[in-house]
Amino acid sequence: MKNITKSFIALFALLALSCNTDDVQDRPVVQGIDAPVLEAPETGNVYTLNPDTMDQLAERFVWSAANLGAGIIPNYAIQIDTQGQNFATPTTVGITSGTLQFAASHSILNAALLTLGATPYETANFEVRIKAYVGDVVMYSNAVEMIITPYTTETPRLWIPGGYQAESGYGANFSYETAPQLKSLAYGNFEFEGYMYIANTITSPDNGFKFATQPNENGTNYGSTASDGVLSATAGNITATAGYYLVKANPSLLTYSLTQTNWGIIGNSTPGGWENSTPMTYDAATKKWTLTVALTAQNAPDNGWKFRANNAWDLNLGDTVANASDGTLVYSGANIGVATAGTYVITLDLSNPRAYTYTITLQ
Repeated sequence: MKNITKSFIALFALLALSCNTDDVQDRPVVQGIDAPVLEAPETGNVYTLNPDTMDQLAERFVWSAANLGAGIIPNYAIQIDTQGQNFATPTTVGITSGTLQFAASHSILNAALLTLGATPYETANFEVRIKAYVGDVVMYSNAVEMIITPYTTETPRLWIPGGYQAESGYGANFSYETAPQLKSLAYGNFEFEGYMYIANTITSPDNGFKFATQPNENGTNYGSTASDGVLSATAGNITATAGYYLVKANPSLLTYSLTQTNWGIIGNSTPGGWENSTPMTYDAATKKWTLTVALTAQNAPDNGWKFRANNAWDLNLGDTVANASDGTLVYSGANIGVATAGTYVITLDLSNPRAYTYTITLQ
């Protein structure tokens, strides 16, 4: 009986071994034979991507099948990179499994370009190719040039890196990420605004600043040949005297302006009434203007107080909501009321472009 049992076990083992050997022998072999050919788009096509049509078709990528062995169905990835980079760090537009085309909307193609670090609203040259792959076996198609202008639905910003930063409280000199920023009104708009502080007069262009479209060196850096309000993408650094500035720039018109400001408060709640501003002091560490002051009780909107620059009415900031003190500011905004007379600590924060705020705290 034991011999019969052993015979059956041996027979099953032989059958299992035979079956496994056959499976290995019949399994398709993956090997790169014929690479795919990218047939559409045509090289040199020009595209202007638009947030208003973000769900509409921008381009339909079409390619021939790759041959990675009989019976093998590869995956395909549409890769794009900045022209001249030889696809060193490409990003993927889309992926298919066996399908030989991919429809990319404006938003899909735009997202890939922003991942690459492309500058919104600036036309640039890119290259696209098809990657066919199964496991570790990879083949690439020909590369096709695409000339594309991307967009952003985020409000654009400019950065102001320069040799003044360390002394002025903005991190290391020429550090883009810690530099003060300007912000436009909305995406697609080129009217940028913000505030910056320069602790010491910039006497040499070597220590000057530029307006950068990205928080790194990869974007466009606008300078000025004579620090005269005219911008150029090929000019040197801009110089300026020490001070706290309202900064405006328009890269589309190639213009900029620097308006030196000294801030204070004014109103019939303040020591100077409506005639003279009570000056504030700027703190480079906190990037805020501060003041400790005795205020009298006054009701807004007709009375109270607000912020004013240069002891004049050209630049003044009030609350965004009448009869409220919600901490947000707008140019020529509402007076800020004082419910209780007393000594207050007031701060003015202009460091976040186009999102200016204040605090008022009773001591």
